[in-house]
Amino acid sequence: MSFSFPHRQLRIVGDVHGDIRGFSAACATDRFVIQLGDLTDGGTDNAAVLSMALGLLAAKRGLFVLGNHDHKLCRAIRGDARNLSPALIDTLAALPEDLRIRADTAISTAPAWLRTGKLLFVHGAFHSAMLDRPSPPDVLARRPDGLVSRALYGETTGQLQPDGYPERSYGWVDRIPAGITVYCGHSLRSTDGRPLRQRGMAGGSAVFMDTGAGKGGHLSWIDLDLTEK
Repeated sequence: MSFSFPHRQLRIVGDVHGDIRGFSAACATDRFVIQLGDLTDGGTDNAAVLSMALGLLAAKRGLFVLGNHDHKLCRAIRGDARNLSPALIDTLAALPEDLRIRADTAISTAPAWLRTGKLLFVHGAFHSAMLDRPSPPDVLARRPDGLVSRALYGETTGQLQPDGYPERSYGWVDRIPAGITVYCGHSLRSTDGRPLRQRGMAGGSAVFMDTGAGKGGHLSWIDLDLTEK
């Protein structure tokens, strides 16, 4: 199912992680901003980043797809105190009550993925079913599973890395159909500070947009002009 954006000129923005300076620069545009999730947890000003993202939504100048850090933030705002990372604890401490309420509403209705024509936007990883199904409206109502888990956390091998985190797999890139381009965040795969484009065996492509904003790197974005009606 394809989503219709209100503007034909888009700006695709990678993981922000509290980098207000980078996000301010990314949002200084007349283009419609699509941010790929993980707005907070890191950087210099998580509250300002959230406020800016909510402002784009209110003005209908942009949106964000749901990232795993956004999902965890919303659950924490609702009282789920399990597995709070130091970064998430800092984020919560920085948010005034009114901003928590507004963030809860926005995050709870954020899509886990969006498709327009031959473009698909998702935080973690692609699955072919995302091309035909809309993101479910009740993502926060239960633990992420199936397509939502793939969208938020990516694909894993079932093994743990030495740091204790799941080992990620990128085999899904080879299953992107020819002509489809997936823009995603979540994984910092770039080696030169620029978004990484990878072509899969089926002919499709993935563009990895996370370049380390809020974690010692910087924020990246790409401008697209939609041509399909």
